[in-house]
Amino acid sequence: MEKIFDIIIVGGGQSGLTCGYHLRRSNFSFLILDKHEKPGGAWNNAWDSLTLFSPAEHSSLAGWQMPKSENLFPSKDEVISYLHQYEVHYQLPIKRNTEVLSITNENKIFSLKTTQGDFYSKVVIGATGTWNNPFIPNIVGKELFKGIQIHSAHYKNAETFKGLNILVVGEGNSGAQLVAEISKVANVKWSTKNEPQFLPDDVDGFSLFNTATAKYKAEKEGKPFIAENYDLGNIVMVPSVKEARDRGVLISSGIFKKIDENGIIWENGTKESFDVIVWCTGFGFATSFLKELVEMDERGIVKTVESKVQAIDGLWLVGYGGWTGFASATLIGINRNVKLAIQEVEDYLLNSLKN
Repeated sequence: MEKIFDIIIVGGGQSGLTCGYHLRRSNFSFLILDKHEKPGGAWNNAWDSLTLFSPAEHSSLAGWQMPKSENLFPSKDEVISYLHQYEVHYQLPIKRNTEVLSITNENKIFSLKTTQGDFYSKVVIGATGTWNNPFIPNIVGKELFKGIQIHSAHYKNAETFKGLNILVVGEGNSGAQLVAEISKVANVKWSTKNEPQFLPDDVDGFSLFNTATAKYKAEKEGKPFIAENYDLGNIVMVPSVKEARDRGVLISSGIFKKIDENGIIWENGTKESFDVIVWCTGFGFATSFLKELVEMDERGIVKTVESKVQAIDGLWLVGYGGWTGFASATLIGINRNVKLAIQEVEDYLLNSLKN
């Protein structure tokens, strides 16, 4: 048999790199497998104008701070550059162009089938996030539409949409940002279930993180939590969204009940034609590589205690948001999640050596 690593981490984005940071001085052998050709994780797939919601000083991974951005919020390219520098700085062992297709376990050894052959380990840490599992609701008539349908996960920029009639679906941050961008070159309607709610202009991602942290701690301690006068799920007023608000384009047309070959039928029965439907409707979890190991629901959620998978020993999942650890899908929040998980992993491996 080929080399058996102590730990293999699936995914080389911010969660996988943080795992590497906490393992780099341990005595355990580890390897990070990443499906992408270059550093940056899911940020490589994001649309061109995407930015963070917080300044660089509040958007750093453990150990090494993100360089100050030229703008208020770091751009996609700046985040990718930072993640690349981070892995080089800590000399993390990453094997690229290696997608994990499936995993099995026999005699407490995991066998990972990948596009670059098989790998073996005593522990697997999943760190694949959500980007590769975009969600589109099953709206009546969706399959009849003759125009283009694209999820925000596959959107890059508005250049190909010039002069077209575009419907953007989804009331979150991605919906607002894409309405803001596409409306500069095309005719855009915005469909949302509820009336979009916007945060105050001075509230950024770091403010939200601090508020969410206070709420999390209060709940853990069984204490009442008095929230700020805004909802944590409201839209962050990044510069592009502020500009779109000033142009008067961030106005929802409400919900639609059906799709036909030319466009949609609004709730009031009015038909409207569109060339493109852009779905900003969120993501499931990119955990399909675990399908031969554990049961998961339709969103890709596996039963865990914090990050440790209940059904099988030696398997942890980090960076998937509130499911696996508070704020763990964020650059600033991933460290706590990973730090606790790595401590459990090391205890598990040490106990294995004793038995």
